[in-house]
Amino acid sequence: MFAQIREDVASVFHRDPAARNTFEVLTCYPGLHALLFHRFSHGLWNFGLKWLARFVSTFARWFTGIEIHPGARIGRRFFIDHGLGVVIGETTEIGDDVTLYQGVTLGGTSWNKGKRHPTLGDGVVVGAGAKVLGPFTVEAGAKVGSNAVVTKPVPAGATVVGIPGRIIPPRDQREKEDPRHEQRKAMAEKIGFDAYGLTEDMPDPVARAMGGILDHLHAVDARIGVMCEGLKGLGVKNCDNALPELRDEDFEAVKDNHQERPQEAE
Repeated sequence: MFAQIREDVASVFHRDPAARNTFEVLTCYPGLHALLFHRFSHGLWNFGLKWLARFVSTFARWFTGIEIHPGARIGRRFFIDHGLGVVIGETTEIGDDVTLYQGVTLGGTSWNKGKRHPTLGDGVVVGAGAKVLGPFTVEAGAKVGSNAVVTKPVPAGATVVGIPGRIIPPRDQREKEDPRHEQRKAMAEKIGFDAYGLTEDMPDPVARAMGGILDHLHAVDARIGVMCEGLKGLGVKNCDNALPELRDEDFEAVKDNHQERPQEAE
């Protein structure tokens, strides 16, 4: 038991640079308190003392602001940072080295008995305010962005953002799958909107949608160029007319919105 407590304390130092010493962690970290209460209440639950287990869980919720049902299964080195408002349902299963931030809900979407809460694989990180709802698995190493609402399985190593949650592949995978990355950047610069300089390190579904539009614009631009060359050969001169100018000031609001968007918090 004491070895496990030492391991839990060490996980706090590993994931929170604000932690200064063991005494401070043992006395001032509600996430650790909630975990210790849960280990006790879970033992009571498995022993058949259901009411007493729920009573301990209720006391822990009052004391820490974190609600963990005694039936939930939690692995080693589990860490809840800040913790206020975290809710973990009865049939939740959590692997090793998982991190939750404040306001996270691991909940269900059904009133039926049986498995109705999520399973989190090893090393999963769930950002502040995120809701993971339903009896599916978030595979090892996945990350759930702040305030995301996830209702479907998440593959290993993926990042989920938005409402409803959208699965974003890693950056290197995106570039391998899409060889038109540089082409998109060139078109974005041409129209005065650089969606990539601000989002390529933090995947954004809106930026990816813009990428599709830029691909289409590039194709249309090339096709119009070919058509104009053909028309010029037939003596048509209208293709020499200048296209409407794209002015930088027309895109200032779009640029400002992207610059002011906060980075995804864990």
